[in-house]
Amino acid sequence: MTEPSSSLDNDGNRFVKAINSTLPYGTVRRKLFLWLGVPFVAAILFLGLLDKCIMPSVTRHGEDYPIPDFTNRRLIEAEIQLEELGLTYKIASQEYAPGKEQGVILQQFPPSGTRVKSGREVKLIISLGQKMISIPIVAGKSVRQAMLDLETSGLSLGEIAWAFSDTLPEKVVVFSYPAAGTEIPLGSRVNLMVNRGRASNYTFMPDITGLTLEDARHRLEEKSLKVGKISRRKNDDYLPDTVLEQSELEGSEVEVGTAIDLVVSTT
Repeated sequence: MTEPSSSLDNDGNRFVKAINSTLPYGTVRRKLFLWLGVPFVAAILFLGLLDKCIMPSVTRHGEDYPIPDFTNRRLIEAEIQLEELGLTYKIASQEYAPGKEQGVILQQFPPSGTRVKSGREVKLIISLGQKMISIPIVAGKSVRQAMLDLETSGLSLGEIAWAFSDTLPEKVVVFSYPAAGTEIPLGSRVNLMVNRGRASNYTFMPDITGLTLEDARHRLEEKSLKVGKISRRKNDDYLPDTVLEQSELEGSEVEVGTAIDLVVSTT
């Protein structure tokens, strides 16, 4: 039985003899074959090796895979899987997103399921979190104006509660809750405390001495009081029509609509 190595040696010897007989030593044909033919054959073999072995390893031909879904995941978590898959990423933009924490992936491109190869760049849109808005000052404004101010700021009107105040006009906002200046999420509701009117039929007497008669009249009207009997007294230390005395003491509780008698100066 002939051994395999002997058979190969014999085949090789026959191939060499065939070449030598076809292209004898020293002939031009043999030189042309060595100079041109051998490099050409080597080039063909190299290109075949490149196509079958080297290029697939470079391009990872046949190793594409579906890209996972990274949306609703934190970027710091997605980075680990992206690196394991040999993918790179770029943050395309960042947006405010109600209900989404900062750093959560909102969108990706290519979308999940797209077949990609390692080295592919994935574009991501990242959440900036919930946008916060500072509550505007609405105290002292009408309910309608307060509602417009809230809507302009990106907020909305919540519940309205009623309070009683002798110092503010009826149906005017006393305060908001949360308080003005507090930062809350965009679109949140702000509740208002609104003055319904007086708590009782009584009010407190203001100090109007030293005011002109006209100013004193306005001050009494603000407290739902009115000017009663006016007496005049000569007093060169004050301008004419300056209130010198009032019939009710400052701070005393008087019934709404009470007429307050006054003593005013004259020259």
